[in-house]
Amino acid sequence: MPAIRIMIIRHAEKPGGKTKGVNHAGAEDKEELIVRGWQRSGALVRLFDPRGGKFFDRRLERPATIFASRAGVHSKSLRPQHTVHALANKLGLKLDLRFPKGEEDDLAAAAMAAKGPVLIAWEHEAIPKIANAIVGDVTTCPQRWKGTRFDLVWVFHRKKDGHRWRFAQVPQMLLPGDSKAPIVELA
Repeated sequence: MPAIRIMIIRHAEKPGGKTKGVNHAGAEDKEELIVRGWQRSGALVRLFDPRGGKFFDRRLERPATIFASRAGVHSKSLRPQHTVHALANKLGLKLDLRFPKGEEDDLAAAAMAAKGPVLIAWEHEAIPKIANAIVGDVTTCPQRWKGTRFDLVWVFHRKKDGHRWRFAQVPQMLLPGDSKAPIVELA
C-alpha cells in the first residue's frame, strides 16, 4: 500500500549574520545548523515519536520512512540530514538520501510510493515544488516558504479515492518564538 500520509518540514535553523553554523562537535561549519537548529532537531524527536504515543495533533504520525536532501551540486548543505538524524536514530530508521536538491519530482514520486507515513526534511525554496508534485497542481499549497519559518509541518493525507490529497499546516510549537500562523502566501 503506498503512503497515505506525507509530512514535510524545512531543515532547522541555519547560519545568518553573525550567527555561525556548528557541526556536532562544535566546530564552525557554514553548511551546518546553528545551536537553535540543533535544539529543534532534538525536539523533533518528541514531535514525531511522543512518549506514550499520543500526538498533540492527530494529523501527525510516527514516520516509517524519512527522506532528507543529499548534499549535491545545487546545495552542499547538511542541514536537512542533521535536522532529522536524531529522529531516525531514535526510530531505528536509515535516512533515505537518494535525492539532492533539484530532484524534487523524483523525491515526491518515491515518497508517494513508500510504505507507511513519510517524513521529508528539505530546503525551504524547493518545498513548494515537492508539494505541487504530490497534490498535482500549483493552487492547493503556498508557492513560497518564508525564509524565516522553521516551525511548520506540511501534512498531506491521501483521500479515500487513492489519488487526491488533503493538505494541512501543523505548527510545531517546539521552541520559544515558534508561531501558530500558517504560511498563507499563494502564487
